[in-house]
Amino acid sequence: MATLIDFILHIDVHLIQIVNQFGDATYLILFAIIFIETGAVIMPFLPGDSLLFAASALAADPRYHLNIWVFILIFLCACFGGDSLNFLIGHKIGESLSNHSLFGKLINKESLERAEAFFEKHGAPAIILARFIPIIRTFAPFAAAGSGFPYKQFIKYSIIGCVIWVLLCCGCGYFFGNLPFVQEHFSVIIIGIIVVTLIPAVVGAIRSRFTKEDA
Repeated sequence: MATLIDFILHIDVHLIQIVNQFGDATYLILFAIIFIETGAVIMPFLPGDSLLFAASALAADPRYHLNIWVFILIFLCACFGGDSLNFLIGHKIGESLSNHSLFGKLINKESLERAEAFFEKHGAPAIILARFIPIIRTFAPFAAAGSGFPYKQFIKYSIIGCVIWVLLCCGCGYFFGNLPFVQEHFSVIIIGIIVVTLIPAVVGAIRSRFTKEDA
């Protein structure tokens, strides 16, 4: 866990190391991270927003020979594919997976319950909104499938959410990631991104707890 936290807080440094070591294979590595963060129900803690921001900042720097359009394409594919896989898991084996002795321990049931409550409260638009909330976005497709939401409807909202999320995160990273102030305070910026994106989930959790206590 300490290694993961260090990777997230100093993601710019680690991405440079990956680029220097793996070259063009960096695209595949970053695709895998976003695909797993989105599609694997048991790994919601992997970096998402911060990874897109940092990768796009590197793409804007000619020293690293990275293409922003390739990043946008692979991140979109990772989002679409991950959401679809997550939905399929929730549709086929959602309840049995949650109750399984091994996988049940790996799935944070409180986060899953918050995602289900988030989906019930906001309905279909929750699929779009969840894309911008770490942890919730990993469980949203799973929760949608478990509630019987049709895949054809789900994928429409998923595409909208993925396109907005990728373009916004990549655009901000590409145009602002190499500003001197951002470069000098990159770790602080990453923490800020994480804090801002987690606010809705934290507020939702607090409200849910108070609601249960009042009941």
